[in-house]
Amino acid sequence: MPVNKRLIEIMDTTLRDGEQTSSVSFSASEKLTLTKLLLEELQVDRIEVASARVSEGEFQAVKSIMEWAKTRGFEKRIEVLTFVDGGISLDWMEQTGAQVQNLLTKGSLNHLTHQLKKTPQQHFKDISQVIEAGLKKGIETNVYLEDWSNGMRNDPD
Repeated sequence: MPVNKRLIEIMDTTLRDGEQTSSVSFSASEKLTLTKLLLEELQVDRIEVASARVSEGEFQAVKSIMEWAKTRGFEKRIEVLTFVDGGISLDWMEQTGAQVQNLLTKGSLNHLTHQLKKTPQQHFKDISQVIEAGLKKGIETNVYLEDWSNGMRNDPD
């Protein structure tokens, strides 16, 4: 019997990226409504709904979304953008009930040396610590490499 494999998975960032658009700000109830539409009607695989620790409004929106998601078994389909910040994002997520973080990390040597003033090894250690701390809290991690295309992709080390 052939195995049915999905080759493409859709992750929608409207609820986070829309917040970065001038004069666009979704209320908690609008975010919940859009979440329902994206997951149930459009059948998007995953959605990124917020950036951690941005505001009390984002906190309440994610909390509301997660309460609804748990009634539908969608907890792992809701994702939150997080940061290498000593666990602050993870604590925020834990309080909202979110279970999947999209960890934004530096992906280029330029960003590491000029913005963070760290070596790749120091940053990789910090990333590992965030991932491990997330696992202890029951939070899965996807890693985003910011500026990777201008960064380390051609560096064999």
